[in-house]
Amino acid sequence: SVTWVGQYESILRVQDKMLWLVPITLLIVFALLYLSFNRIQSAFIILLTLPFAVAGSFWLLWLLEFNLSVAVAVGLIALAGIAAEFGIIMLLYLDRALEEFKAQGKLNTRQDLQAAIYQGAVLRLRPKAMTLAIIIAGLIPIMIGSGAGSAMMQRIAAPMIGGMITAPLLSLFVIPVIYYLWKRP
Repeated sequence: SVTWVGQYESILRVQDKMLWLVPITLLIVFALLYLSFNRIQSAFIILLTLPFAVAGSFWLLWLLEFNLSVAVAVGLIALAGIAAEFGIIMLLYLDRALEEFKAQGKLNTRQDLQAAIYQGAVLRLRPKAMTLAIIIAGLIPIMIGSGAGSAMMQRIAAPMIGGMITAPLLSLFVIPVIYYLWKRP
């Protein structure tokens, strides 16, 4: 008989676990988001950030010619947490700006709604840029490093760097548009 061992065997084991673990994890994350915001729409908007972040990861993995492995899966899981955080923070800033406009009596037209959303998104630009710069600056040494274990660490860092390119763009441009479509009168 022939038996495959090594990393291939590990990948098969991880794939079997991921088939049921990923949906359960997404369901738990969705439930926690719903409990935090008390709105199903907010939870869905935040979960929309995940595919865009993963798209950036796969583009960079393709450019670097990295195959899907256990290490890449670990990087994708870490990226999912960061992407969800970006979405949560953006929604909090948008909600805060909307509440400020309501409190000041400035939320009467669609243009007022657009102004509130614009203000909330612009306020988030600087903290997001700083977070992005720090994350990428911390991962670049891992990507260019060499030595024992560097090949595996690069496969963990690569999906995070690729996702850090697309996830912030999504939260700065797409989430405010979805938020506007959801909140417009």
